[in-house]
Parts: sequence; structure tokens; C-alpha cells
Amino acid sequence: MQRPPWLGKLIGGAIGWLVLGPVGLMIGLLLGHVADKTHIVRQLIGPALEGTRGTFFQTTFMLMGHVAKCDGRISEQEIAVTEQLMARMGLGADHRQAAIALFKQGSAEGFDIEAQLGVFMTSCGSHPSLRQMLLVFLFSTAIADGTMSTSEHDLLAQIAARVGFSPAAFEQLLRMFSAQEHFSGASGTGSGASSLADAYAALGVEESASDRDVKQAWRRLMSQYHPDKLIAEGMPEDMVKMATERTQEIQNAWEQVRKARGI
Repeated sequence: MQRPPWLGKLIGGAIGWLVLGPVGLMIGLLLGHVADKTHIVRQLIGPALEGTRGTFFQTTFMLMGHVAKCDGRISEQEIAVTEQLMARMGLGADHRQAAIALFKQGSAEGFDIEAQLGVFMTSCGSHPSLRQMLLVFLFSTAIADGTMSTSEHDLLAQIAARVGFSPAAFEQLLRMFSAQEHFSGASGTGSGASSLADAYAALGVEESASDRDVKQAWRRLMSQYHPDKLIAEGMPEDMVKMATERTQEIQNAWEQVRKARGI
């Protein structure tokens, strides 16, 4: 049943009148008006967010299947790693079954990637963090067997261009992703100069960057991958676990740079 748009004012006014009389009536009407407006806004925004969540989920797993198949066939290792990725994302049982079906659909002959990317951009294109996270998920698929093939790289570059990334921005994001992978876990990995170089690459800055620029890069990345922000923009809640892992990797890289610089 549809909630009447004046219900908040009715309830607020009635309670206010009973408690404080005429003054309470005015206060109750005001508070009820705010409640009604909030409900209307939620009604308008809610379906849009659900549409965004659904589109992001659908596009991610269809394209994961398409990327996995682009070098000829989907290996058993790629299937196993994809299932591990689903677990890392935190997918529930229902979403996992849907994800598998979408993955198969994206890997099928005749899958129209351009049409799906058009749907994605219509629904998610105004959210830079979602566009970036789509590529991050696809990067994870591409390196499932340990290396990214030329065909996978070329396909990812095409997808990146379609979702608004310049060739330079795509390559930088790929370098950052590869470097961030070295800092998974509670304390990160690696040691010495090579690890420090990876830490700078993970933050997307040069070793010659100023302390201020390094801090800004770290804060920007932490904001981009913040789970609350991604959920607010339309990422399904049970896909944000992997984004949380990404923030830990960024934090590990930052800690290494911070200690090396004495910040």
C-alpha cells in the first residue's frame, strides 16, 4: 500500500497537539513535513539506486566472463579463481548463483559487449568510483592465471576507453592495481628498494613527489575505495568486501612510504 504523502504531518501534528497544544501542533506539523519530504526523496532515489546496483552487478560478471574467454577458452584455473573472487567480494548464495549465470552469459558466443557497456554508462557512468571498480574487478579476472595476455590487455583497454578512461589513465590504473597486489594482507609484502618502488606505484605517485602530493594521493585513493561511498553510489553491499581489501593494500603501501620519508 502506498504511503500517503501527508502521513508524517498528520501524525506529527496530532502528537504535538496532545503534548503541547497549539505550539506542539506547529512543531509536530513541521517535523512531520520534514519526515514526508525525506520519504518522498527516498522513494525517488531508491529505485534509481536499485537500478544502478543491478546494472553494476550484471555488467561486472558478464564482462568477467567475456574477459576470461577472450584468449580462447576459460581454464579450470580461471573458473577456480573467479569463484575465489566471488568469495572475496562477499557474495551471498543467491547472488553467487546469479553471478555464475551472468559470467556464462558474458563468455558465450555473440555476447554484445557494446550494448552492455552502453547500459552500464547510462546507469553508472556518472559515478567515477563505480567505473574504476569495474576495471579493478576485471583486472583481477585477467590475472587469474598469473599473467595478463595481450588479448586480455587489449580488451581491457577497449573497455576502459568505453567507460571514460584515456589510454594513459588506463595504464596508470593498471600499474597501480599491479603494485597494490604486492601489499595484500595485514602487513604487506616485499622489502627494500623494490618494495618501496611498488609502494609509490600503488599510490600512483613518483618517488620525487612532495610529501603533500603523496598524502593527497593516499587520501584520494582511500576515499575512492571507501565502502560507504561505493554503496552510496550504487555498488551492491555484498560486493564491497573486495573494495575493503583494496583500501588495506593502499594503507599498507602508504605506511611503507610514510616510514621511509619520516612523515
